[in-house]
Amino acid sequence: MNTSNPDAGHSADPKADLVFYLQNARDALLWKLEGLSEYDVRRPLTPTGTNLLGLVKHAAGVELGYFGDTFGRPSGESPPWLEDGAEDNADMWATADESREDIVGLYRRAWAHADATIDTLALDTVGRVPWWPSERNEVTLHHVVVRVIADTHRHAGHADILRELMDGSVGMNKSNDSMAPGDAAWWEEYRSRLERAAQEADRRA
Repeated sequence: MNTSNPDAGHSADPKADLVFYLQNARDALLWKLEGLSEYDVRRPLTPTGTNLLGLVKHAAGVELGYFGDTFGRPSGESPPWLEDGAEDNADMWATADESREDIVGLYRRAWAHADATIDTLALDTVGRVPWWPSERNEVTLHHVVVRVIADTHRHAGHADILRELMDGSVGMNKSNDSMAPGDAAWWEEYRSRLERAAQEADRRA
């Protein structure tokens, strides 16, 4: 097993640790777009339409909402897919008129706004999530940061699988693929072993 440096991101400052792991997920999500055509960043690869650029678009909206209006710090961004009356799942795919550059640019601006919120406020600052039920919409900044880290890493994992299905590219980030060493033949044999083990377990069931 190849793991990342256990000391990476370790800091005496809790905010620094949180921002490190949030940025790690952000970078991974964008990295999965590199080298792909406009078609490939948009095309749905699961029965529910999961696609790479849609994941970035969704992540941008998540950061704008949780780190903006939740703490009375509106970003000034007004993506139409976040407005009342927008169609269902409008934040999960990119139309032909929405450019990759615009969506990535919005995501980067969302990062900057989120990072400013994290830097400005104490982790125990209480906010209210506007789209949650009013009787349970109070959250701390600490809770929001952890929630967004979890959400972004989840979607980075989706992106990892989509990219591998598309062209075989894998890896956690540019500097650390977090994969066992092996050439194409090794991986084919490894996959075959897993298939044989699955079939044998099924026969025994």
